[in-house]
Amino acid sequence: MTRHRGGYALLSALVAVIVAVSAGIYAAADAGTARPDTFAAPPAPHNPAQPASTGVWATTWAAAPDGAEPGTETLGTAGRTVRNLVHTSVGGTGARITLSNLYGTRPLTVTHATLAVAAADDSPAAAAGTLRRLTFGGVTTVVVAPGGQAVSDTVAVALPADSDVLVSVYTPTSAGPVTFHRHARQTGFTADGEHTEDVTGTAFTAAGTHWRYLTALDVLGPEADGTLVALGDSITDGITATEGADRRWPDILAERLRAAAATGADVPRYGVANEGISGNQVLADGRERGGPSGLSRLDRDVLGRTNVKVVVIDLGVNDILRNRRLADPDAIVTGLRALVERAHARGVRAVGTTLTPFGGHRGYSGAREAVRQQVNAAIRDGGVFDAVVDFDKALRDPYDPRSLRPEYDSGDRLHPSDLGYRKLAEAIDLTDLKGSATAAL
Repeated sequence: MTRHRGGYALLSALVAVIVAVSAGIYAAADAGTARPDTFAAPPAPHNPAQPASTGVWATTWAAAPDGAEPGTETLGTAGRTVRNLVHTSVGGTGARITLSNLYGTRPLTVTHATLAVAAADDSPAAAAGTLRRLTFGGVTTVVVAPGGQAVSDTVAVALPADSDVLVSVYTPTSAGPVTFHRHARQTGFTADGEHTEDVTGTAFTAAGTHWRYLTALDVLGPEADGTLVALGDSITDGITATEGADRRWPDILAERLRAAAATGADVPRYGVANEGISGNQVLADGRERGGPSGLSRLDRDVLGRTNVKVVVIDLGVNDILRNRRLADPDAIVTGLRALVERAHARGVRAVGTTLTPFGGHRGYSGAREAVRQQVNAAIRDGGVFDAVVDFDKALRDPYDPRSLRPEYDSGDRLHPSDLGYRKLAEAIDLTDLKGSATAAL
């Protein structure tokens, strides 16, 4: 996928017509709490009072917290500024962030936080005129309890679709283990000391490949009617996609939705939130990696996102590969049905995928292949999801259907190549993403 950066070229013109503002929505709640859809706008530093935007709230980027960052148990990020770099799926003229202390053992104190459009790809420098100071309940400091999260006030800023955004937070003290998303496939930055308002990015000399604390970026504007959440494992997480290139299948799906909307096609207009966790299962929580099961985290990572309309579920392969005994296909399908029923209870449409081949992988066996085939047969029968995307058919080798087609294989016989991720996104019929939840299956 070629990354389009027209948003950067147009940024100066967009910013010229946007006067910065801080908004007054504040939430510091457990994961899964819905966000309000209206806001007031008291003045705050760097943000002269003026209504930020009108339109619809949508999540333009998200990442599931999947564990505690190793080596941070004692010091956390005390005395350092973390600058996360994330990529927008839709644009807006107002924005807010969600910070998580899910795996912290002490309160997380954030005294400074900012948001800005990145000046260039994979750069810690901010585009001129875009840096905004973030507040929480009208003040710059927020304390997030262990296991909790906090949502910032709304700030007025022009965030183009398909652009990189910098979110910086400074923590003067340690909250214990840092809540993070392990496989960002995107460079992140850290700096010693408080540098949240550093526009040049020169203070950020350390880089990493995790997202820390930040779990969502929401935008307010006219580009989207709601949010699509991709709930999955490493194939959704995109752990073999080219780093820094935004080539995971949810990225390509967002690209397709934008392109179709630009032509006036009758397709939904959604922000895309990638809630994939490497190693994730439908039924079992990961012991060291893999995060809570899909059933455990549905409320937090799917139903708790902003204005969710549809979830695309790609789970089940790890239930087969990580089960020391032979997995029960009926139990996996029952778990998938439970996910769908809970989504329907919240009015969310559920689209499901078949399980992709893993022939030749170290975990492959004929018995496990038989389980995969049974799960796929149940999914294709139409009694599980509102609509089905055949990921298996999209990637399998026609000469050896148990395996990935060579050009779609990253090399480990399980995870797709960049081309494979694109084929997954292209297998999704955009019209299947429309409509409300089916009343009963």
